[in-house]
Amino acid sequence: MDTSGTWDRLTCALGTVLPSDAGPGRVLRAMDRVERSPRADRLVDAARAAVRAVPLGRGRDVLHGRWLGHPLHPLMVQLPLGSWMSAAVLDLVPGQKRAAQVLVGVGLVAALPAAVAGWTDWAELRRPQMRVGMVHAAANAAGVALYAVSFAARARGRFARGRLWGLAGLTAVSVGGAVGGHMAFRQAAGANHAEHVPDAVGPGWHAVGDVADFPAGRPVRGRLGDEPVVVVHEVSGTFRVLADRCSHMGGPLSEGELVDGCIRCPWHGSTFRLADGWNTTGPATAPQPAFETRVSGTRVEARIRQTGKADTAGGDEGPVENGSTRHPLS
Repeated sequence: MDTSGTWDRLTCALGTVLPSDAGPGRVLRAMDRVERSPRADRLVDAARAAVRAVPLGRGRDVLHGRWLGHPLHPLMVQLPLGSWMSAAVLDLVPGQKRAAQVLVGVGLVAALPAAVAGWTDWAELRRPQMRVGMVHAAANAAGVALYAVSFAARARGRFARGRLWGLAGLTAVSVGGAVGGHMAFRQAAGANHAEHVPDAVGPGWHAVGDVADFPAGRPVRGRLGDEPVVVVHEVSGTFRVLADRCSHMGGPLSEGELVDGCIRCPWHGSTFRLADGWNTTGPATAPQPAFETRVSGTRVEARIRQTGKADTAGGDEGPVENGSTRHPLS
């Protein structure tokens, strides 16, 4: 048997489907087409409006996972997926029919809150991510429907048929999981878009601009090297500096609104405290990198704020309050 020839043919076949030296493969090309295609945008807009219209109140931040520090949905999907995978294993073990049925039922019950959290996150994504998210949701919905049929068949004692429906359901949710992975790791849905800022800026003090560049009472975009920041010169004379790209989806905070000592992202409404960058409301689940500031002559300077480090004052830099420095001429 020519095993080397068989392996070469298999490798060639996979190379046309999955990424390889030859190119992205059919799967990624299909995902790229979905990202760019506006065909489903009317459905996307209607679904987003419906999700945002649900009166969740503070429960929306709970579903986003703000209290957890990262999105809740990936954690919640572990229970239905784990239950269904375990049911598939028990389907192969003699005498475990009822146990497998119970696990299928547990997965169906757990799928509902996981889906609610997923839809809540989905409604605050960029449009290319939302388009792919519709495919993710459709595959998972198909999987849930197939598992519901599987559970019904098992409940009637038709375990062989229930196993087949369950296998079909596992296939569907596996496809949905793969598409979800594409969203998370290729499209960065749910990722912290400001995590790189401390490394990009580097340690030490950096010039942000001249005092005159930052009129009091409104956010202004500045730069620390190549990294954009938002500078707020408060009417009290205090300077506040945060990374400009919102940790949620990279929205420009410098175009946002100042509200009660915080700044609100213009894209999805995440609110960050100017004093330390803490995300007071979602959908952002990660805080915004914040900077200590000082005024040297007429120049505003900033350095990355060290979490947990007490603010100190030194030399002629002026008093440091909550990581900021009051302009001595104000």
